[in-house]
Amino acid sequence: MSSPADAWTADLELITGAARLAGARALDFFRKAPDVWWKNGGRSPVSAADFAANDILKKELLSARPNYGWLSEETDDDDRRLDCETVFVIDPIDGTRAFIAGKDIWCVSAAVVHRGRPVAGVLFAPSLDELFTAAENGTALKNGQPIAASRLDAARPTRVAAPEDMAHGIERYMAGGVHRIPHVPSLAYRLAMVADGRIDATLVKRNAHDWDLAAADLILSRAGGSLVALDGEPLSYNRPTVSHETLAAAGLPRLSGLLEASRHLSGH
Repeated sequence: MSSPADAWTADLELITGAARLAGARALDFFRKAPDVWWKNGGRSPVSAADFAANDILKKELLSARPNYGWLSEETDDDDRRLDCETVFVIDPIDGTRAFIAGKDIWCVSAAVVHRGRPVAGVLFAPSLDELFTAAENGTALKNGQPIAASRLDAARPTRVAAPEDMAHGIERYMAGGVHRIPHVPSLAYRLAMVADGRIDATLVKRNAHDWDLAAADLILSRAGGSLVALDGEPLSYNRPTVSHETLAAAGLPRLSGLLEASRHLSGH
């Protein structure tokens, strides 16, 4: 009899293949002025590429796992997902604004969430030719090679990707200070940068969604880091409400210091 770990490894292979197909389809539109619409009261763009990639992911994944639930940024939400122990959580293009602007930092994000936590995750950035993968109890990989979050280094400031007001708000409380990283337009990719050690930490303003976070959350966890709320609690996915409060992410040795500094932002 196969173990749950075997099942999640098989699911990782499935979502990786689907993410590659969706990324290749999105590239067909990249830097070719795709049609763009605005949603959420005109605050969020969505392009023809988002929909085309979403169609591929939905077809490939649900045909293979018809008993899994489905949660995607570009599909109308269906409450039936709440009755499913296992759910696909999908962002067909994370970083749509960057995609539309012809910038390279965007990715396909796909995760399998079981009982509220991700157990398989993939981020595919086709324009950069980068593939991040992880399964529960496995190793986080970038293009097949193990990655790890950065270690503490008191000799330099902490490299933080965060909105300017948040970065400045924590600087006085971080030993060694803070070096703010310029804006990274894809939240999922920003978390992957923490996972592979290019940056040390990131802060995420409230209202990030499950589809922005689930795959990157697992990849960061398997790379020796963590994505948590400011109270230090891990995130729970596939709830009735799919948005989250302010979040912090870093390698585990840095996390407590980041959280302590971050609590000053919200008066905790």
